[in-house]
Parts: sequence; C-alpha cells; structure tokens
Amino acid sequence: AEAAPAAHGRPRPHKGARGLRFTPVPPNTRDAVTVPDGYRQNVVIRWGEPVLRGAPAFDPERQSARAQAGQFGYNCDFLALLPLKGERNRQLLVANHEYTDEILMFRDYDPENPTREQVEIAWAAHGLAVVAVEEDRGNGRLTAMSRHHLNRRLTATSEFRLTGPAAGSELVKTSADPTGTRVLGTLNNCSGGTTPWGTTLHGEENFNQYFANGGSATDKRYGIGTGATERKWERFDKRFDLAQEPNEAHRFGWVVELDPYDPHSTPRKHTALGRFKHEAATVRLTHDGRPVVYSGDDERFDYFYKFVGSKRMRHGDSRAAREHNLSLLDEGTLYVAKLTGDSPAIEIDGTGRLPRDGEFDGSGEWIPLATATADGAVSHVEGMTAEEVFVFTRLAGDKVGATKMDRPEDIEPNPVTGKVYVALTNNSNRGTGANPKADEANPRHANKHGHVLELTERWNRPESTRFAWSLFLVAGDPEDPSTYFAGFPKDAVSPISCPDNVAFDAHGNLWISTDGSALGSHDGLFGVATRGERRGELKQFLTVPTGAETCGPVVQDRRVLVAVQHPGEVDGATVARPASSWPDGPGSYVRPAVVAVWRADGRDIGV
Repeated sequence: AEAAPAAHGRPRPHKGARGLRFTPVPPNTRDAVTVPDGYRQNVVIRWGEPVLRGAPAFDPERQSARAQAGQFGYNCDFLALLPLKGERNRQLLVANHEYTDEILMFRDYDPENPTREQVEIAWAAHGLAVVAVEEDRGNGRLTAMSRHHLNRRLTATSEFRLTGPAAGSELVKTSADPTGTRVLGTLNNCSGGTTPWGTTLHGEENFNQYFANGGSATDKRYGIGTGATERKWERFDKRFDLAQEPNEAHRFGWVVELDPYDPHSTPRKHTALGRFKHEAATVRLTHDGRPVVYSGDDERFDYFYKFVGSKRMRHGDSRAAREHNLSLLDEGTLYVAKLTGDSPAIEIDGTGRLPRDGEFDGSGEWIPLATATADGAVSHVEGMTAEEVFVFTRLAGDKVGATKMDRPEDIEPNPVTGKVYVALTNNSNRGTGANPKADEANPRHANKHGHVLELTERWNRPESTRFAWSLFLVAGDPEDPSTYFAGFPKDAVSPISCPDNVAFDAHGNLWISTDGSALGSHDGLFGVATRGERRGELKQFLTVPTGAETCGPVVQDRRVLVAVQHPGEVDGATVARPASSWPDGPGSYVRPAVVAVWRADGRDIGV
C-alpha cells in the first residue's frame, strides 16, 4: 500500500470529528493512490476483468467487443455497495462506466478513422456493471467474484425502457422505435444514488458528445454540435446521426433505475425526473413515505432540481411491492431551484469577500415545472407542454428564471441532519464577457475552485417548496482570502479544489471527491465535519494517480471505496507514451479501477 508522506503541518494529525481522526494526506503528484498512515488498500476490480460467466481474461492486444461485453467496463464513476442476504461476507457492487478513452485503450488508435471493432468495443465498455464482491473481514480487502449469478453488464446496445410522462411521446420516437418506449443503451453515466427500496439510480450526463449533426435550437441548448463527433460513432450506426434520427438524442439525458437483484429485468429511464446532464440522483423519503429525488445539471450556468413523488413506497421484498416501487419515480412534480441572497448586491463584488453578515446565505424556492399523474401530465411553464418540459427541461428552467449555478454536480441529503449539500465544481466563465456576474450563491468571478452549498428545507421536510441556504465551503488554497470553511480556522484544513461527488458516513461527516484540482496537486477524497465545534474542519483522506479523477465514494464503517476514473488522461498520452502506469506498473496498460481502503488495525474509519 502507498502510504502518505509526512504531514504538511495544516490539519492537526489524529485529531478531528469522530470519523475523521486520521493523519491527512498532503497534496502530492504521485502516480499512486496515496492513503493515510495506518491504512491499507487493494484494487477490487479493473477495466477488462471478467464479470460474466465465460468472459475471457483481459488481453488488451486482442480485445474484442464480445469479450468487453462480459468484462468490467471503462472509467467507473458512481459506486454502490449493497447487501447480499444469505451470503455471508459478500456484497453487491454496482458501478457506472461513464465514457471511454480510446487513445489509451488501443495501441494504434487513429481518432480520425476508428475501426468498427474499436467502436463496438467502446460501446461495450460503456454502461453499468453489477459484480458480487467478497470481503475479508480480517483486513478489509474486497475481491470481485467473476461467476456470481447476479453479475451483469449493461452496455450502449442493451435494452432500456422509457417510462413516465414522456414515454411514447412524438419527441422520443425513432424509425427503429416507433413506440417511443424502447431505447438501446445508456451513455455517460456519471454519479447516481441508491433507493430505500433496494435499486440504484444512474444519471446520464454528457450525452451530447455522442451525437452528430445537431441542427435544432434544443440541440444547441444541450451542447450538441452541428458537425461530426470526435468519436465518429455516426459512421457505424445512424442513430448517432441526428440528421437521420433527430429524436435519438432525446432518449438520453435521463435517470436510469436498475434492479441489481434481478439480472433479467429491463432498466427504466424515468422521464418524470427531467432530461438534462444528470450528475446524480439521490433519494430521501417524506414523512409519509414518498420519494424525493435531488439532481444537478452539470453545466456552467445551469440549474439543480428535485422531484417530489406522489406515491408511497411499499415495504417488503414481495414481487408486488418491488413492482410498485419501480413505478414511484413516474408520478409526481418536478421542481427547479431559485436562490436569493440576503446581502446587498454591492457587497457581492466577485472576489469572494464575505458580506458584512459574515456568510454567503439566503432563501430559496422550488419552482414547479410539471406534474405527472397516472392520468397524464400538466405543465406549469407558460408556452410549454408537459412533454416539452420533461424532454427539454433546461428550457423550462430558463423560462421560469431558475438560478444559474457554477456547475451543480452531486447533491445529497445528510442522513443524520437532513440538510442537503450541493457540490458546485467550478465556473471559470462566471463574470466574463456577457456571462452572468457573481451572485451570493456563486460569489466569485472566474471561479476555478468551486464551492459547496448547504440547503435546509423548510421545517426540514423534503417536500417543502421553500428553503434556506448558505455556502458551507468556498474551495481553494486556505491561504487564499476568498476561501471559506464554514468558519473553521483556515490554518487547520487541507486545500481542496473542484468538489464533484459527495457521500456521508454514519457520523454525518461529508466526504467530497474532486475532479480537476486547480491547485497543482492530484485529485483526492476529503472528509469534513458538518456539525459541532469542528464544523468545517476538512481533511484529505487520499489522492489518486496522474490524470485521474476521484469518483464514486462509498464510506462504510470499516471501508472506503473509490473509483479511480481516467488515470493517465493527460494531453498527448497514448498507449505507447503513457502518462501513468497505474495500477499494474511500467509496461502495462493504464486501467481505471475500483479501490478499497481500510485501517490496518481493523477498526472503524477515522475513530
């Protein structure tokens, strides 16, 4: 295991809130996963390792689409660890495979002329994976099981089902699917969430990159270009050419629900949750058992949303209960957030200087966009039908004056306090040219480090249409006067940049993974106390290798799980000229992978 170098003198070693008592890892640029002193790690599963029965061992020089379809996919992002009843020391790992780096997958890849086989391998490397893992209770190690009956791979050519108010709409019908209900594939699955009824949710994010020849205003609003794509998939399947299939892109950008306990089920794309670049989808229940789903749209100057369901969850594992619960996200109301600061506009000057009241805070409202029922759907946006609201949700947010945010990514409620945390990764365009200037919720111009917003629903009820908010963290080097750590002394915290995915431990501490740190160090995973006298004390738990992003954090009592996404993704890097040799060392292909971390003494994390 790669251990941390000596402490760098900022956060206090071995002190901290319960769950965060570890010696912080200093910023570094090691080509390794670096963990605190006294912690160990193992690679649970890598790109290309067999998942399905009969899949071959990984051979990057002789890879095929058929082989990849049975192997762990590329660039894992969201992770979930679910219980396996009746199987001692085993859990079920669910992983997203967001996108592919062909230049790092194929030795002689020509971006201008990919082969059909290379494209079909990439299709097979996208999607989702379900893999049983076995835990060693003695040391925290997790080992993937390649022949478990629940193991599954879903790819860019697997069948998915559109459900909810936009299913069957003229806006989602294609020549291959005149019903508008059957979609091949899921693409660019970023973060996600787990549900109280035992399923997983997966957000389709940057789907725009796969579609060529966009021409409509709605295509433009979703970032779809007018010419060829970089991947050139449109050469091999006309559904990726919008000149031939203009509605195909409307079938992506949804939240996918997967039942990982039924390997024969067809996953659902829930149209009632809206179509945009979903970074995540996290669930809490109302007091009467209805689901509330939070999700961010990962784009500069876009919005964050919530869906409040109208049907109550049923308890139990009966077939009837599970089928009912799989329909919970098809009926309810979709909302978008509008935030108002409580400080005079003159005090928000774009530098990040705190206003006179000592914090960036204010009030907010959830603006209803559309409501779906069993009998149909109703739009709350003037000039748009309900189907248009659900398919072109960004335009609905534009019309109702939602607050333009600095890349809202993962959004997750704290299971201990109920407060909701929104990771805002960065926005270097804030305040430039004709772009929107700073506001109290996004207080820095050219915001390259991002921030984290804390939202409190009125009466702490998730179905409320009003909320209070404040900025919990304003990220960057603590020596930068524009940074803020919930009021905690800045000489005792780790530097952090570009918050992305978030998770919670059992103590209510917020864990933050980063993507694209602008501080000159590698991305990492950080823990921060959200309450008590140490509120705002932030400590770095690990760093990831060269070119990698930290994803999918899962924080259990005795184990932390992260996805090391796109290691070696550095400009100019190729198979022949790699920027990273992780995880297997020089002479091997760089491979995205899942890593488990635990305490060497077997005790709980950070206590």
